[in-house]
Amino acid sequence: MATLTEILILRGVVPIEQLDTLSGVEDEAWARNLLEQGVVTPQQLAAARAAQAGLPYVELLEYPVDRAAVALVPAAMCRRHSVLPIGLAGDALTVAMVNPGDVFALDDVRAASRLKVKPVVAELSDLQAAIDRFHRADGELSDLTSALEEESTSQEVATLGVQEAFEDDAPIVRFVNLLISQGIQDHASDIHIEPGERELRVRYRIDGVLHEMQRAPKAIQNGVISRLKIMSDIDIAERRRPQDGRMSVSHGGRKIDLRVATLPTVWGEKVVMRILDNTNTSMALSDLGLLERNFEAYRSSYSKPYGMILVTGPTGSGKSTTLYTTLNAVAKPEINVITVEDPVEYRMAGINQVQVNPKAGLTFASALRSILRSDPDVVLLGEIRDHETAQIAIEASLTGHLVLSTLHTNDAPSAVTRLIEMDIEPFLVGSALDCVVAQRLARRLCERCKLPYEHDPRELAALRFEFAPEDGAPQLFRPNGCTSCSNTGYRGRLAVHEVMLVTEDIERLAVARASSVEITQTAVSQGMLTLRQDGWAKARLGLTSVEEILRVVA
Repeated sequence: MATLTEILILRGVVPIEQLDTLSGVEDEAWARNLLEQGVVTPQQLAAARAAQAGLPYVELLEYPVDRAAVALVPAAMCRRHSVLPIGLAGDALTVAMVNPGDVFALDDVRAASRLKVKPVVAELSDLQAAIDRFHRADGELSDLTSALEEESTSQEVATLGVQEAFEDDAPIVRFVNLLISQGIQDHASDIHIEPGERELRVRYRIDGVLHEMQRAPKAIQNGVISRLKIMSDIDIAERRRPQDGRMSVSHGGRKIDLRVATLPTVWGEKVVMRILDNTNTSMALSDLGLLERNFEAYRSSYSKPYGMILVTGPTGSGKSTTLYTTLNAVAKPEINVITVEDPVEYRMAGINQVQVNPKAGLTFASALRSILRSDPDVVLLGEIRDHETAQIAIEASLTGHLVLSTLHTNDAPSAVTRLIEMDIEPFLVGSALDCVVAQRLARRLCERCKLPYEHDPRELAALRFEFAPEDGAPQLFRPNGCTSCSNTGYRGRLAVHEVMLVTEDIERLAVARASSVEITQTAVSQGMLTLRQDGWAKARLGLTSVEEILRVVA
């Protein structure tokens, strides 16, 4: 039997010179090493494994999967063994799997389907995506919703509350678990459960856009909300005021935290769950998508031992991710890093994280005042909300601390005027503030289906899209839609940035209480890229579309 090494070399995927690196290393270990180095792709390695086993290799994204075949093997078994039935011919079931030599998986599939099994080879991430696609919780959710609706006619579900919410096999418990599981699986950032006059609506925020996923009978509303409150350790008897809580769930072998908020509405309590999934959080600054000029400017700022860095933008614009990633870059064993947050969204090893508790008198200002007596080198402040917090943060940055925080402004220059409006002395703002980053999140074009096109040069000129007229309009891309991106044309998100360094000129403008317009003009003349300019640059690189930049940037 040919080795993976020989197959990859014969196919021209790996240069023959790579044989020098073998030196007795096992074939499989050598292949994994090439994969880690980026010499081969996961797809090329999977195709080589298929050739080694003498079996077909399939790409499931484009493969016409037979849903009748999928239904023959339970979802739990497919996930446990990483297998998926994809075809049925007579008494033979074609099954895609990563390791066709897994006899336990083959035996289980054979026993479950009572058919002969013909294995084919697929790449792991491709296979897992297909399993998620064909074994979604949507079908079970719909079935469960129908069952609950039938039960509600006999008034059985209307009384569901605390007692039944503790029973693991209760329909309400299964319904809530499926909603959360599906939200995590679909990479949603938030799950909205919204009471209406006649029904309960469920929406997921995916890539910044809300999608309606489910409608459930009004009769189960109280049971669902009570169950969520119990899981989040929220007072179930209090329905007249907003409450906050937190829960942890296990999904795919990993622990995921959810931040839960309730809000009384005319039709009942609305519940919003923010999914805090550490595994999807980039912890490398190079992955934030900063253009080279912005990256160098930002790095020069956070590399200093003191000063204040502010990240601004609306809720859900990725400010926390940017700050945590920056913390990950500056945190070292020899420095003391302390954060004050409301709430603590991501747990980080080696960092002291403080959760504010206004009921106990632990506010941002009091916590910040206390931690400055704990000898910190770097302080992360969740948000600057008032004069007292801003004053202490400014003073901390002037006394040898690096202070990172967020502020709600529309652009970077407005952060200077916002601090002055908080009654901070202008000369202190100019001296303490070192860098301001404004950002927005735009949807990223799906790499599999995006289409190139030529935009009308006159329209681009009207949008202030910079290009040389003599070269014609640049090649841009637009969304198309495929199975990989659920026919939206977009998959994932990227950040659009505006990085403003506080230079001597901007410091003088701050002292003179200049307007944000004047500060913007000076910053742009010194090389700052505005949010829209940064967005155009990323559209030119084919990362997103012109329409998407116009959607997120005014």
